Amino acid sequence: MYSDGMWEGRGRDGPTTGYLVWRLLLKWRASMDRALAPLGLTHAQYSLLASLFALSQAGRRPSQRQLADFSGLEPMFISKLARALESDGLATRDRDPKDPRAVQLRLTGHGLDVVTTAIGIVRELEERHLAPLGGRASRRSAELRETLRMLLADEAHHDDGPPDS
Repeated sequence: MYSDGMWEGRGRDGPTTGYLVWRLLLKWRASMDRALAPLGLTHAQYSLLASLFALSQAGRRPSQRQLADFSGLEPMFISKLARALESDGLATRDRDPKDPRAVQLRLTGHGLDVVTTAIGIVRELEERHLAPLGGRASRRSAELRETLRMLLADEAHHDDGPPDS
């Protein structure tokens, strides 16, 4: 695996932004998986439960498609995760009465307990990860979130093809 030290003294600009984001993602995800393991959750399962929780708090009973759009996860992956969460008693999946092809999800009482506990764990973990920037509530963390939002919003304007020559 590459490290930042590989670029020292080599006359290069250093690692690319994409590489650094990728490395940060890997470390963040691994720490999330470790922190959520006592609850029987993976990072992906947490992402779905937290998204379902947020939409439920807004009074919605989202379809799997809406959860995919909200969470950024692939629809087929949402379906797989939802089935696993249902079998673990954390969520229910029901046909949408307005669209029999669509499946709506709802947290169970147990799912609500688990996700609220998980949200607390994730907030504590985020506080630790953002400590070098002054913590979650710091100006630098807020600037980082805004920069990431801008980059994610701009992503919609680009295709995944090779750069223009």
